[in-house]
Amino acid sequence: MGAVTGSGTLDTGRPWPLGATWDGRGVNFALFSAHAEAVELCLIDGKKIRTLPLRACSDQVWHGYLAGAAPGLRYAYRVHGPDAPERGQRFDSGRLLLDPYAREVVGDFTPVPDEPTLGLLASVVDEAFDWQGDAPPATPWGDTVVLEVHVKGVSRQHPDVPEALRGSYAGLASPAMIAHFQRLGVTALSLLPVHHFLDEQRLIDQGRVNYWGYNTLAFFAPEPRYAARVGGQTVIDEFKTMVRTVHAAGLEVILDVVFNHTAETDEFGPTLSFRGIDNASYYRLQPDNPAAYENFSGCGNTVRLAHPRVLQLVMDALRYWVEVMHVDGFRFDLAAALARDSAFLAALRQDPTLQRVKLIAEPWDMGPDGYQLGRFLPGWSEWNDRFRDDVRAFWLTGEVGVGALAQRLAGSSELFRDAGRAPQAGVNFVTAHDGFTLRDLVSYQSKHNELNGEDNRDGHGHNLSWNCGEEGESSDPAVLEKRRRLQRALLTTLLVAQGVPMLQGGDELGRTQAGNNNAYCQDNEMTWLDWRNADSVLIDFVAGLIALRQRFPQLRRSRWLTGEADSAGVTSDDRQPDVLWWHPAGRPMAVNDWQSATLGTFAMLLGAEAPGGTPLLCLINRDEIPVPFLLPPGVWQQLCDSSAPAPFASGRRKTTSPVAARSVQLLSLTAGPVTG
Repeated sequence: MGAVTGSGTLDTGRPWPLGATWDGRGVNFALFSAHAEAVELCLIDGKKIRTLPLRACSDQVWHGYLAGAAPGLRYAYRVHGPDAPERGQRFDSGRLLLDPYAREVVGDFTPVPDEPTLGLLASVVDEAFDWQGDAPPATPWGDTVVLEVHVKGVSRQHPDVPEALRGSYAGLASPAMIAHFQRLGVTALSLLPVHHFLDEQRLIDQGRVNYWGYNTLAFFAPEPRYAARVGGQTVIDEFKTMVRTVHAAGLEVILDVVFNHTAETDEFGPTLSFRGIDNASYYRLQPDNPAAYENFSGCGNTVRLAHPRVLQLVMDALRYWVEVMHVDGFRFDLAAALARDSAFLAALRQDPTLQRVKLIAEPWDMGPDGYQLGRFLPGWSEWNDRFRDDVRAFWLTGEVGVGALAQRLAGSSELFRDAGRAPQAGVNFVTAHDGFTLRDLVSYQSKHNELNGEDNRDGHGHNLSWNCGEEGESSDPAVLEKRRRLQRALLTTLLVAQGVPMLQGGDELGRTQAGNNNAYCQDNEMTWLDWRNADSVLIDFVAGLIALRQRFPQLRRSRWLTGEADSAGVTSDDRQPDVLWWHPAGRPMAVNDWQSATLGTFAMLLGAEAPGGTPLLCLINRDEIPVPFLLPPGVWQQLCDSSAPAPFASGRRKTTSPVAARSVQLLSLTAGPVTG
């Protein structure tokens, strides 16, 4: 069968590392299964299958060494054991099973006669790659601005990306895309899932796909559908080249990872890997009914990280993506499910490799007590949906007042401070992939998900959105002006708040999904960014806000705001409060002001971060009419007026600054110090 497939007999090999490891002379295979009775290594050549028993088993790891085997060898496993769902086991020795440690997955999940799972196989890989001195940007959390993007959707329609590269890893790192990211000033790209995933059968039956990718099967393998494969480059090398190129541009790569469930779904789903290798070890089963799964993910199953070998699998995968693929961090989908009854958080905290990367939790799942916002350990950041909801409710529905918005502007200290964490523990966002785009948030009162094929039952119903008087697209100048102002007010609020800002890719273009707030199954023009109709003025506005954020260190504080003079700030003779909340009538906010149900205007004055620094004043007006603000003493320079056609035009203010309806204004002090 040639050098790729080896000599023909298995030596004992060793039980580590798990997976298939090429050492230049052959390949070591190691597979964990605590309950298997026998394991066979299956070598695939076309439709021919050659079977070699793994006779050695050490500490529940089945292993063997195949001399002469080389990268490119395709393989799978057959695992023998009891088919006893009532006892939690679902072995089926007739199935070919994917190695959980597969670095590359080849083939398609398309049943063929006489071998229903032959389509998905692992391929042995050579990890060698010329990184050309690549080093991670290691951007401090305080300086980080995240852009959430979909690998395919971000470049699929970009006219300046070569057609062969559009929608691929290579397209993401093309000069046109890098130029856009640098124009914006973002520092990190958070990629929707790129681990090898499957489309659910029900979507295939409907002619749809899982566009977002939250249906992982292989935790080590990059998704091949995003590979351009130009010049015969492998999927892995294309991914690495993308990371290297993005790093060279000063940008970090954060992966959205799904370890809470797998694509095998519930007890009626396909047996492809984990279920057939050792169902009771890999999955959480219902205690009183082991034939069924605990479904804290809402996707049919929950991975059992309480098992040491399953925890090892996830930890090994994370280290692989950092050490071998050079990514800079992870956003953990439904992270509460990972921490439930497991040592996952403690394991990450002490790991020397993973300590240095960015860790972001989606701090909830669908299980009991599943909402864990603010409860993760120091070293973690969390998606702050409280920021999203309060900012939307302040600007769009009026359901919260100035006190709630001030709390979010101050970094949501009531959620994160008591655990000894910094303001960067909160990743603030107004929109994300799951929900309305920014433009749709101010254009639709209700979700419009009919094209998803679920009779508009899917997606969130409580969006805190406002259509500004007309549902959907409008040609009414008054409606369009309200929408323009609100989008800019929301963006400004996001970028002046303490914490880490995250933008949804495409919001800076003014993109719409026609009111679909759950476009997970739409791989088409609805979700691909529409570059030909991009709002260049809005792009410049977002870039200007990010530049202001980087210019003023008090917007990126690593210490909590207290309202007291900051000893780390200016000299003792002229110490400023780190924050002063200001009423438009020209005085500090009082208790009654915070409790007002009608007040929609206030200001945040941030003191300088260092001697010689410049205080920054943020004026906020959500009312329908302009409001004149009496300013704190001094001469103030206008930096930004979110409502203005030229938002970054300068101008001086001494005593009063008129703030337009539904807008935010930023001023810096040029003369006359503010004292506490």
